[in-house]
Amino acid sequence: SAQILAIDPAAIDFVTVPSHKVGGGVLNGLPAAELETIADDEDDGAPSDAGTANTELTTSTTATTEVEAPPPEIPAFVKMFRGSANYIANHRGTTAVFHIPGDLLEWDGINDLIDDIALTWLLGMKLVIVIGCRHQIDARLDHKHIDPIRHSSIRVTDAETLRIVKEEAGFVRFEVERQLARSLRVVKSAHEDEFSGNVVSGNFYSAQPFGVIDGVDYMYTGFPRRIEVEKIRQVHQANDIVLLTTLGVSPSGEIFNVNSESLAASAAGSLGASKIVYFTVRGTAFRNKETGKIIQNLRVTDARNLLQHYRVKIHAKGFATVDDTGIDETGIDETEEDRPSRDDMIQSPATVETLLKAGWAVSALDRGVKRAHILAPTNGALLQELYTRDGSGTLISRDLYEGIRPANVNDVAGIYDLINPLVKAGTLVPRPRDVMERDIRSYYVYTRDNLIVACGQLKRFEGGFAEIGCLVVSRDYRSQGRGDAILGYLERLCLQCGANKVFVLSTQTMEWFVERGFAEVGVNQLPPSRRAVYNYSRRSKIYMKHIDGDRDLDAQELWWNR
Repeated sequence: SAQILAIDPAAIDFVTVPSHKVGGGVLNGLPAAELETIADDEDDGAPSDAGTANTELTTSTTATTEVEAPPPEIPAFVKMFRGSANYIANHRGTTAVFHIPGDLLEWDGINDLIDDIALTWLLGMKLVIVIGCRHQIDARLDHKHIDPIRHSSIRVTDAETLRIVKEEAGFVRFEVERQLARSLRVVKSAHEDEFSGNVVSGNFYSAQPFGVIDGVDYMYTGFPRRIEVEKIRQVHQANDIVLLTTLGVSPSGEIFNVNSESLAASAAGSLGASKIVYFTVRGTAFRNKETGKIIQNLRVTDARNLLQHYRVKIHAKGFATVDDTGIDETGIDETEEDRPSRDDMIQSPATVETLLKAGWAVSALDRGVKRAHILAPTNGALLQELYTRDGSGTLISRDLYEGIRPANVNDVAGIYDLINPLVKAGTLVPRPRDVMERDIRSYYVYTRDNLIVACGQLKRFEGGFAEIGCLVVSRDYRSQGRGDAILGYLERLCLQCGANKVFVLSTQTMEWFVERGFAEVGVNQLPPSRRAVYNYSRRSKIYMKHIDGDRDLDAQELWWNR
């Protein structure tokens, strides 16, 4: 049988692979010197009057071989894979929680989504999947002509509704398990010992009832009470995937219907997950009204302001409301002037869904999760969001720059004391107090308990250039990410003011900047006004970085905020 498939060696030929000129020069697969030799050999022994022609031909050949061939186009897959390597390495070994609405089980792309989730597992992520079934429950109630009972947008789960919840939660659980078994089968069959992952469901959390609120008995509606963190981690140690449904059991054995988004946020927070991903059904994104550009990333403070603007509330008992007029746990009465205008009120269900996902994302971040992603149901969105620079959805991250603010004249003494040891050591150029007071608006400080622990200076120049200088962290607070934080903050300020070419001058800390994406350049690369005052006697080295957008900086934060 092996002979049938064998290839006759006489049928194998050799062909030169076209290559780009490297080092000694390669053109059309042959070294330049070899091409010249071939030309000489072919014309050897020609008459003297042809020698001139031979000389001309040789010169022509030599000139041709000295022209560098254009570099071959790098395949798109190679570019993509190289660009994804850092993300793959960063996400490996981290915990992620994926929330899948039950609606998506009827989406044509659900198979591809499950395949992508399985691929993140294959690439080393520890997964917890929370699957909702609100869509299935509503469809069943409608089929039975049962009007759902709701108060303040919360479902009242009576005994009959609970029976339906049990059935539909079981249905979505086994559908996801079935799909994941299909996705994992190829890997398992090829590498059974190394990749033996399974999908594990069970009582990985306990629940408790809402109880009676404002005279309404919510019966079997509940919210997460405790996440069994150690049990989930044991499953992850076995290289398995954890699957949670909306049915939570109390210590007394009662079963409660739990909000799936709330469950996902609770699980992610308790596990200290690196990220949580909320998939939407309708696929609405945020857009800047002034620029018309899609907003791909929000700081948690910006997200909170957005939620407050649209009166979105995430309540402690695991439910959310938009423009809430019911339960208000804050006890604050708002006046008519505090309410958003009619133009800003929410009308579209898709907009409501996106705002609620943002609310749950903020809830997860408040519980300690580092990043939250909101993704539309498009093919490949998960992989593009997690493993490419451009992403595909909305990233909401914790405010890593909390404590950083513009300096004022009252900070001059603190900044001076912070940088003075480095000035004496010759690491920094001297900065007299009066000069600092004059330029104080260009300084930024990182404070902790009103103590300045780090500082930096940002100067803008013509042509989209900006210089970062005087970047100092107190000795007692080094190796804690504060230098990276204030550098990232200043780089984001550069983007805001339209400067995408950032440079620094250094005589001692060059490697620190190289590790953060800066490359050495010559003095001629500086903007003219800065080049005119460059101190040639100090001979500071110049390092520059081009910043394409916020996503570049988001990628950098992955490394120093792990």
